[in-house]
Amino acid sequence: MALRLMQFKGSDGVRRVIAADEAGAGFVRGATDVRSLALQAIEAGQSLAEAVAAAGREGEVDPAEALAAGQLLAPIDHPDGAHLVLTGTGLTHLGSAEGRDKMHRDAAAAEHKTDSMRMFLEGVEGGKPDEGAIGQQPEWFYKGNGHHLVGPGDTLQMPGFAQDGGEEPELAGIYLIGPDGTPWRIGLALANEFSDHVTERHNYLWLAHSKLRQAALGPELLVGAAPSDVRGTSRIVRDGATIWEKPFLSGETNMSHTLGNLEHHHFKYGLFRQPGDVHVHFFGTATLSFSDGVKTEVGDTFEIEAAPFTLPLRNPLAQGDDTGLTTVKTL
Repeated sequence: MALRLMQFKGSDGVRRVIAADEAGAGFVRGATDVRSLALQAIEAGQSLAEAVAAAGREGEVDPAEALAAGQLLAPIDHPDGAHLVLTGTGLTHLGSAEGRDKMHRDAAAAEHKTDSMRMFLEGVEGGKPDEGAIGQQPEWFYKGNGHHLVGPGDTLQMPGFAQDGGEEPELAGIYLIGPDGTPWRIGLALANEFSDHVTERHNYLWLAHSKLRQAALGPELLVGAAPSDVRGTSRIVRDGATIWEKPFLSGETNMSHTLGNLEHHHFKYGLFRQPGDVHVHFFGTATLSFSDGVKTEVGDTFEIEAAPFTLPLRNPLAQGDDTGLTTVKTL
């Protein structure tokens, strides 16, 4: 079982880092947060797993019990939320164009490929370049900063003006920019990217608007090599009953792009290589309840689970108040 790291906050408010593997789970000695631990590893020239081994562990903890008690936070954060960047790529999974094309089909004649389908096919053709080569760039979007990130069990709140709050079960790459500007992938997390699909369906050029929503991360940071074939389940629970459930696939085996290609086309911008910054990059999905005609409701709970992660991601859906017209004052 691969090494998994979790951020723990006790009833006394003290934060610690949990390390778990086949040998069990315990607290990483001296570690209070994953970002600081990763910075120490970079400075020491160690892998994250080596840094955990060098620090050692103390005590025993049951991650499932800690999750049930509300003691597990998102597996990454930053003391200044403005220095945590949320971004993502779409149309990256084999089959992912189906749902998007279904949303946009009415916008074009039947014999004409939509822009979404064209981008998907370009990814299939050029998203997995030979080693050392640069492949086709994917669709890319900005999602927000650390103030939009919620942890396991926390509420996913859509704005009062939102037309929809829909789940997107996927993997997210978690990155830390080193002191010399080098991006380091410190692990992967289970994620609910969460979007407004009704807004996007109205006009695909509103994709940018539809993505400016919160996002949730599962409790575990999976350290080490990325699994190539991830299989999980996404479901929606309403009033205690499952109203929709479907398997989803991720990992490079099920994608039209390599992770390396997606990473290149994000971090090629110097803007995203600022030392100390954290990046959470969502890799996309091919499975949406919206594509099956499901309309979510306030109070629904999204549940996402997938091996090799051992803990699920659950988040209830809420909606904020509509504050009406936003005005800008002149100084």
